[in-house]
Amino acid sequence: MNAYEMDPTELENEPDLDAVFGEFPNLQTPNLYLRELTEDDAADLLAVFADEEVTRFYDLYAYASEDEALELIDFFTESFEVERSIRWGIARKTDDRIIGTCGYVWLRRFRGEIGYELHRALWRQGIMKEALAAIIQFGFELLRLNRIEALVMVENTASAALLRSLGFQEEGVLREHDYFKGQFHDMRCFALLQRDWQARQSQT
Repeated sequence: MNAYEMDPTELENEPDLDAVFGEFPNLQTPNLYLRELTEDDAADLLAVFADEEVTRFYDLYAYASEDEALELIDFFTESFEVERSIRWGIARKTDDRIIGTCGYVWLRRFRGEIGYELHRALWRQGIMKEALAAIIQFGFELLRLNRIEALVMVENTASAALLRSLGFQEEGVLREHDYFKGQFHDMRCFALLQRDWQARQSQT
């Protein structure tokens, strides 16, 4: 084996990307559908992103039109097609209407970063925790990630608390890591390792 060949034992741990990125991987939890977004979801998605409190900690301003929501859906679709990221629409099983999104912002070998948002009227009801638990399981079991990361603005204490409740550990503050809305922002770096997730699962 030369320096440019991969160890066969490493190949055994590689994800089957054709299986993951073939047909969109719709998921279910006890109360939620995590599914592919379509153009029919634009109005509901706009209701989420039109709220300045939802976009407060994001690299975007509140949406003002359904066209912006359609552009976002197209972006998520294209990112999935080129195997760059996966974004699920979050819908309650009671009506299957989109109330937020969650997913992997980027995916690299054995690593991925999650992102998420939820309609403000539904904050602090355990909805996002239920959704994230499902995509974390998907990441470790199907994508075979070893490490899942999340970056949150230091001011976003609610998001930090959510991540901690899922077992993420804060690894430090990345000073002036992101630039948006005219200024630099410090970001807290959180991470969850597969072995730590497995240990938590064995305790439940």
